[in-house]
Amino acid sequence: MSEPAVVTNPCSDAEPVTGLILSGGGARAAYQVGVLAGIAELLPYGAPNPFPVIVGTSAGAINAVKLASDALHFRAAIHQLTLFWQNFRSHQVLRSDWPGVIRQASRFMGKSLLGLGSQVPVALLNSAPLRDLLTERMDFSGIEQAIEARQLRAVAVTAFGYESGQAVTFYQGRGTIDPWLRHRRVGLPTRLTVDHLLASSAIPLLFAPVMVEQEYFGDGAVRQSAPISPALHLGANRVLVIGVSGNPRGVKAQVPVHRVTSGQQPSLAQISGHLLNSTFIDSLESDIELLERLNALSALLPDPQARCQPGMAPVDVLVISPSRPLDEIAARHRHELPPALRTFLRGPGATKTSGASVLSYLLFEAGYCSELIELGRHDAKAQSEDLQRFLRITP
Repeated sequence: MSEPAVVTNPCSDAEPVTGLILSGGGARAAYQVGVLAGIAELLPYGAPNPFPVIVGTSAGAINAVKLASDALHFRAAIHQLTLFWQNFRSHQVLRSDWPGVIRQASRFMGKSLLGLGSQVPVALLNSAPLRDLLTERMDFSGIEQAIEARQLRAVAVTAFGYESGQAVTFYQGRGTIDPWLRHRRVGLPTRLTVDHLLASSAIPLLFAPVMVEQEYFGDGAVRQSAPISPALHLGANRVLVIGVSGNPRGVKAQVPVHRVTSGQQPSLAQISGHLLNSTFIDSLESDIELLERLNALSALLPDPQARCQPGMAPVDVLVISPSRPLDEIAARHRHELPPALRTFLRGPGATKTSGASVLSYLLFEAGYCSELIELGRHDAKAQSEDLQRFLRITP
């Protein structure tokens, strides 16, 4: 079970503003829905949205915007998200039929190796069905309604600009929130659309880049060095982070006396899995560690007033991440893949146990997503006391 990192904020004069951080990770984002469902069960019936600031990246951006658009009806939004993920099929996200898979793979090879077709997007998979799905299911007008009703301060999604090399956080919120500019990190106010969600969730090489405001964007986790930072810029002074790493926090690593290795060459899927993990997981975990160190440093300052200065005020943080390896769960559900997609992924080794990390990002099927939801709900219940204390829920 993952251990929470909770810090008491001595700057009591500041009004608590809770931010929700939903990281990326393709199909792994179903786990976030389970955690949110567990939180909804802890809240009194009819309770308002407990997260004035909601920030999402990649597939987490889809969950974030859905929550924000239905912030006036938080419990109903969680129920709809749960049904959404429990009934997922691969064909709703990408072309998983034989003609679709073969055509997209041929176009990718022709463009990447032979330079044919200058307008062909660089992507192995065709994610056109996802645009149709989001257009049908998302009602962005609810965001402005929630902001006007003061049930929401801001919602943001982060995407990576391939030309500028910047992680751009597109946010929609109250007019008092100023944009920001940091090293390779930009915050821009805008009215969120389906294009922002598609851009934020466009995993490099797997899904095609998306044009937003005259630049092609891809998955927001790429070069996102400070995933928690946007929530703080938007006014949050305490954050709940729902991760998808499957690396339980608080468990001290054991250094093995003898490293157990097979001596086999890594498959393409195994290499890709590590690259995806470094993109979606490492930066978030590093940012959490940095935040905890800054909190510890702030506590050492002798002057209590100095601890509450901008940049030094501690940030309460609670982290919930999977208590079981998601790769192993994905490996058990690999038979759910459509035949064409299973054949396509078999060559690189994604359908083998060693390549299940890639599979855990791409397995948009009901059985796998439902098990992740139940795992998230279980982990939320396991940390119910911490959640009640953090969200100030009266049992």
